[in-house]
Amino acid sequence: MAKISAVLIFGAPGSGKGTVGAKLAATTSLKHLSTGDIFRGIAPSSESGKLLASYSSKGLLVPNEATVEIFGRYVEGLVNTNKLNPEKDTLLLDGIPRTVEQVKLIESIVDVKHIFVLDIKDEATIVARLLNRAKIEGRKDDADENVIKNRLKVYKESTAKVLSKYNKKIISHIVGDNTPDEVFSDVLKAYVDFCKASAKAAKPAKKAAAKKPAAKAKKSK
Repeated sequence: MAKISAVLIFGAPGSGKGTVGAKLAATTSLKHLSTGDIFRGIAPSSESGKLLASYSSKGLLVPNEATVEIFGRYVEGLVNTNKLNPEKDTLLLDGIPRTVEQVKLIESIVDVKHIFVLDIKDEATIVARLLNRAKIEGRKDDADENVIKNRLKVYKESTAKVLSKYNKKIISHIVGDNTPDEVFSDVLKAYVDFCKASAKAAKPAKKAAAKKPAAKAKKSK
């Protein structure tokens, strides 16, 4: 399977990745893919479901190999059912990579072009958001404040280091403390700027390819 172009939406639990990701996918041609949604769609009684539950119930990250294997199988399934075209589509990834190890593991599946980071400075804001989400959506992983704080600790210690593995030039930081509409507006603007820059960078390459003379066939002796 050919590598698929991807952009990442990045941030701590409760930073609004899912909300912004869904809106961005609905507004653009990006294909939103959330590992959280993928995991929650796995039957709890299955071996994968039991493995996932044993980690998420404690606020811990699922092992790298298991995460990438499940993600890879899901993406392959989308390609095989013609729901994703590796040559034309761009994925908007939410929830992967979450560790430095995963950055390397997903390289055979996706080619990361840009990263949008939702920054929230006040941890209390995140805790309040997640507790409220637990009441509205019935999310068990958001209902325990101790589990939430452990997830934030894991994010700071492991997930945030992922950004150091990518070129700073492809990272856009967005203020995540603003209202949902303001955050989405800022992300959309950053995405448009990214698209313009990508199109501009592609023009010289296309011109060079057009000017390159075709190789002459060798005459047989």
